[in-house]
Amino acid sequence: MKALSPLLVFIVLYLVTSIVARDFYKVPITVAFMVASIYAVASSGKMPLQKRIESYSRGAASGNLMMMLWIFVLAGAFANAAKEMGCIDATVNLTLHLLPAEMLLAGVFLAACFISLSIGTSVGTIVALVPIAAGLANGTGTSTALMTAIVVGGAFFGDNLSFISDTTIAATQTQGCRLSDKFRVNLFIAAPAALIIFIVYLLMGENIQTPKQIPDFELLKVFPYLIVLAVAVFGMNVMAVLTIGILLTGIIGMIGGNFDVYGWFGAMGDGIKGMGELIIITMMAGGLLEIIRMNGGIDYIIKKLTAHVNGRRGAELAIAALVTLTNVCTANNTVAIITVGGIAKQIGDRYGVDNRKCASILDTFSCFTQGIIPYGAQMLIAAGLAELNPIEILPYLYYPLVLGLMALAAIIFRFPKRYS
Repeated sequence: MKALSPLLVFIVLYLVTSIVARDFYKVPITVAFMVASIYAVASSGKMPLQKRIESYSRGAASGNLMMMLWIFVLAGAFANAAKEMGCIDATVNLTLHLLPAEMLLAGVFLAACFISLSIGTSVGTIVALVPIAAGLANGTGTSTALMTAIVVGGAFFGDNLSFISDTTIAATQTQGCRLSDKFRVNLFIAAPAALIIFIVYLLMGENIQTPKQIPDFELLKVFPYLIVLAVAVFGMNVMAVLTIGILLTGIIGMIGGNFDVYGWFGAMGDGIKGMGELIIITMMAGGLLEIIRMNGGIDYIIKKLTAHVNGRRGAELAIAALVTLTNVCTANNTVAIITVGGIAKQIGDRYGVDNRKCASILDTFSCFTQGIIPYGAQMLIAAGLAELNPIEILPYLYYPLVLGLMALAAIIFRFPKRYS
């Protein structure tokens, strides 16, 4: 249990004190991670201090994490360059021209679901759509946190279901089943959740009023987003997608006289600087979670959850709890699946859990957890692009919560029957 104490220090220092103060800006999240990180290194007394610091640094600079940081850098450059050249305003005005006000929330959710399903990455979907969603919120007087949460929810729909999603591949590979079989099981869980939330957004959108005078837009300025979405849907790597977007903002921005070369460089530089806090938080979270793993925190969770498994339903609940808690400790749904996938397979085989259902449980509960933790990469980058605190987004994350409830119901009420 001591191995998990750094995470408890972070939760108490950040969440509890913020709730007591009724202000989530009282304790900066960077300070909370710094204090928890210092405690984690100091309390790991089995090795020399230098070795502990090296372990922390290794976690803060792991391959997966560094790849995420490069995406943050490119996303910051693209988002701010697009904003400075008028791309966001043009896209928002085009959307307001095309979509009736009552369809705005549901339309954004549907777009996020489609794009994430097509490209298989929640981060790519968030990078592409959050700036537009924030612009729509400002243009219609809707809550920016709500619009951002709609994109995050839709992004996890595809992350959970897409054939090319990392989580789908990891879940099916560890359980030894086909992608198509896991997709069928998942569809019974994710599709009803998405339909419920789509209807909710339709009802919520009834009171939205679009501006009486919608400004005109230059279609050329919408092109960076249209091209970014198009190449992303065709499966291009998210870093390549963002690079193309950055180049387009420069070319179109200079053609339209929005800025010269130096103005373009300045816009990109300001966007990258704006991601500074996000990058620091991500690195400290990686280091903190590596110390927890090194000290056996994840192994402790696994041991405790598998000690009293009894029957098929109990085995499925244990697998769900296992991947959920591991995800909380790793802040990465793919890593969580890979970490516990082998153990989940053993539990499933021992108690007769269908491997397709097991893969679905792993993927669905990891996406549910990743969708609601405020220090996950998706939430951090969404908050950064929308200029919000991650905690402000949490109350509006309807889809991840409904997805988690549907997945829990699938275990308790044994559906889909064919795989239960």
